[in-house]
Amino acid sequence: MAIIKCPECGHQISDKAPVCPSCGVEIAGKIIKCPYCGEIYFKNEIVCPHCHKAIDDNAERSENPQQKHTDKAVEDISSNNITTVSNTNNTALTETTKGNGGNNDDKDKKNNRATIIASVIIALIVLGTCLYFYKNAETDKEQEEYEFAMRSDDPTVLQTYLNNFKSAPKEHIDSITAHLERLYKQDQDWTNAVISGSKIALTDYLDTHPDSPYRQEALEKIDSIDWAQSVKLNTADAYQMYVDAHSDGAHYEEAMIALKKIKSSEVSVDERLTISGIFHDFFVCINSKDENNLTANVSEYINFLGKQNATKNDIVSFMHKLYKADVANMVWSIPGSYDIQKKEIGDEQYEYDTTFMANQKVRKTDGTEVVDTYRINAKVDPDGKITELAMTRIVE
Repeated sequence: MAIIKCPECGHQISDKAPVCPSCGVEIAGKIIKCPYCGEIYFKNEIVCPHCHKAIDDNAERSENPQQKHTDKAVEDISSNNITTVSNTNNTALTETTKGNGGNNDDKDKKNNRATIIASVIIALIVLGTCLYFYKNAETDKEQEEYEFAMRSDDPTVLQTYLNNFKSAPKEHIDSITAHLERLYKQDQDWTNAVISGSKIALTDYLDTHPDSPYRQEALEKIDSIDWAQSVKLNTADAYQMYVDAHSDGAHYEEAMIALKKIKSSEVSVDERLTISGIFHDFFVCINSKDENNLTANVSEYINFLGKQNATKNDIVSFMHKLYKADVANMVWSIPGSYDIQKKEIGDEQYEYDTTFMANQKVRKTDGTEVVDTYRINAKVDPDGKITELAMTRIVE
């Protein structure tokens, strides 16, 4: 047994091994050693792959002792003839081996060249495929980052896109650049609005940049400005304006409390007009002796001229008593303003204590005129009905 190199893979193995443990090729009985160069190769090969020589009969005999003994006997009988034939055969075999070796060498070179070309082609295809998928991946990534940047209001995100994708499509770069410039302009406008501290500047900013990331902050600043103005004025109208403009404002509840407090004591213009209209109509009806409308604004039961629970009929009777037999005409007028005190008697239900001066001009049948002045004290309930009325004549 000898240690040899596997003709297939070069692995060190025994020449008696059935197969090579490295590459799996058959070994025992399938290999031969070249008698010329000592190369181990497979028996099915015509010539030695190393020296390109074919094995002659002498080489075969050297490998077979029985054949060697027979050949020796024949050689003794006719050594000359055998030598001649042997030389002739060796020459022919050598020439044949040389011819076959040359052809195999050319064939091997062609095979090697074809293999190299095929390998190069395959490598180029693989490289091209990799480049294709890499390019597609880069394009997809660029598109994804572009869409993300266009949706962002963060200048850092947009600038990062421009830094990372300098070879992106021109339309993408132009869009990102324009978007970035708008954000810078928006930030500058916001800084100017904040520095100004005025409601007008903040409102103009929101009109110019309705989708600004600072929108909520701007609204909060406007809310704060309006609230400060309401507190400064401290009127029902001021608080009402704040409530109407900021239904979800930070000071809405405070405004409602302040508004309710003021309303419970402050008589608005509308309330003042309503109260003055009630008494104006009352005295106009006395002037015209209009029984039907005289008690239109009078409660069912009234404290009238000191009489508790007086009825509307009591008021009509009072009117007729004013028109004595010698009275030709009567005119009641209210020359001055009303002093109205407001009092809350229920949830947003108010009673109005009213004081005012009224002049009574009476023209008698004899042509004379008498003018008297009265102080009127009255109360009006939340429904706009007179519940009390007292008259005191002013003596000069």
